[in-house]
Amino acid sequence: MRKGEATRARIVGEAARQAALRGLTGVSLADLADAIGISKSGLFKHFESKDDLHLAVVESVTERFTDMIWRPAQPLAPGRARLEVIFDRWLYWCEDEWPDSGCPINAFSIELDDQPGPLRDRLRKGLEGWRKTLLREFTLLRDPPLSEAEAQAAYFQMKSFILGHSDSRRMMGDADAKRSAKAAFEALLDRTSRAAA
Repeated sequence: MRKGEATRARIVGEAARQAALRGLTGVSLADLADAIGISKSGLFKHFESKDDLHLAVVESVTERFTDMIWRPAQPLAPGRARLEVIFDRWLYWCEDEWPDSGCPINAFSIELDDQPGPLRDRLRKGLEGWRKTLLREFTLLRDPPLSEAEAQAAYFQMKSFILGHSDSRRMMGDADAKRSAKAAFEALLDRTSRAAA
């Protein structure tokens, strides 16, 4: 990696850390420049605007999410084997990969849900792609496959468990939140797998 590319990656990484804590609009260019060890004007050698930086942060976080959660599951058999690894890695992402802030994608979703524009569009595109991936995995959870409505209901519950885990762990200080979330998800998989029997 060339020096300019390495500096850009460091800027995006630090901006992602700050955005996870404060929101994208809360990223301070002065704090960002200080953390990287360059001038504010030096930031704009790598990004045309603050909007350009925000877009790079969303894209970087989305790529990290995919690498951490989907890549380890992809080689496994479709359905339950993949879903179990995905859920476990997703909890790790929320609790251990971002210990100071929790999941930045959740934070970005809350921040951008009523802010139309390219940034929201990029985040939504990534979330829609992830939703389609999970719906496909839920559909393959049993034979005959789940109906579209069943897969959507299962996906909704899975996402609810992830959000509930974050609330319990971060807001309520529940040290047992991960175990509770995993037990709830395993029960969902058990129920959904045998629903056609």
